[in-house]
Amino acid sequence: MISSVCTLFEGHYHYGVAALSNSLYNKGFRGTIYVGYRGSLPGWALEGKKETVDKWNDAIILSPVDGIQLVFLKLTTGYSLTNYKPDFMLELWEGPAKDAEALFYFDPDIVVVDSWACFEQWANCGVAVCEDINSPLQEFHPRRQGWRNYFKNYNIDLTYKNQIYVNGGFVGLVKKNIAFLHLWVKLQESMGDAIGGLDKSIFLNQMHNSTIAKMEGFQFFDKSDQDALNATIEAYNRPVSYVGKDGMGFVSGEAIMFHALGSLKPWKVNHFARLCNGRIPRKEDVAYWRNSKSPISAHSKGKIRKKQLAINMSKFLGRFYKV
Repeated sequence: MISSVCTLFEGHYHYGVAALSNSLYNKGFRGTIYVGYRGSLPGWALEGKKETVDKWNDAIILSPVDGIQLVFLKLTTGYSLTNYKPDFMLELWEGPAKDAEALFYFDPDIVVVDSWACFEQWANCGVAVCEDINSPLQEFHPRRQGWRNYFKNYNIDLTYKNQIYVNGGFVGLVKKNIAFLHLWVKLQESMGDAIGGLDKSIFLNQMHNSTIAKMEGFQFFDKSDQDALNATIEAYNRPVSYVGKDGMGFVSGEAIMFHALGSLKPWKVNHFARLCNGRIPRKEDVAYWRNSKSPISAHSKGKIRKKQLAINMSKFLGRFYKV
């Protein structure tokens, strides 16, 4: 199967792009990773070559090792990048990734820890999605009912599938299911009226500080793209393949990937400060630094060694120190 991967970033999230790419390569992915970005590129990305890729005249192509390449595509959209996921995937499938049989989106704060073959098998089961930490939402939960009532005004009918509420950080699908992306775009464009525009999201300046317009009562679009994704699943009439909370490491079990939720990203964590509060390193922190060396290194060798040493010491001391 010819598979492509994509992600979106701005600012310091380039560190996550590097670790995500390394983890994909280390777990067997071979192919192209399309990186949509706003702002400026970090030094490690500028080592690539400037080329024209479809409609992008200033694309940067980085080939850190045989079998994988990163294609950096500068974006001009006014959307919050978290609301741009389905649009970007469609742009790729209609353009530079037109030959891909499967396309996978990952947030740049995810690290893959299971074989790439698992992801391709997963996408062949239906649209691949992973349960969120805030799941479940029952059939008549006010949030679900709010989606149904809202989208009726746009002649979009939702049909309850199950109580799972999925995370918006990962979606994978084969090309025969591309209609899912068109539907997701449609629902997000309709949702824009409720949140004050698709430039609004739960994030402000890459931090968890929402710019979404407040509603009276339940805020059934306060997670914007993620809520629209879950509503799309209810509007979609083809198979959707779910993995539980363990899939992103939210609960114990066999993780397929680790998703670093919240504003404290692995590349910003001070492990000794966390230890003083009785907290040992998270699994996502360990996975991040384990995948920080190669084939792409966004950090100096010295910093990687120091972080790994801090993690090991914090783990050890955490056995004896509790708050």
